[in-house]
Amino acid sequence: MKIEILGTGCPKCIMLENNAKKALEETGKKAEIIKVTEIDKIVEYGVMSTPAIVIDGEVKSYGKVNDVEEIKKWL
Repeated sequence: MKIEILGTGCPKCIMLENNAKKALEETGKKAEIIKVTEIDKIVEYGVMSTPAIVIDGEVKSYGKVNDVEEIKKWL
């Protein structure tokens, strides 16, 4: 599984990454977490508002920090 956190490194992006890590921990699942900070790559996903979370190539959410429980449902 591959999880991408799209954003420029702002506090909300960091919170989303931490929530994704915690969701993985709590579910016992394994995934590679990648931070995508390049604007052109973010736009390629059609995301105009960050932070965003992409799981296995599918944009799950953008423009907000998802909580751990929500992310666990996507895993």
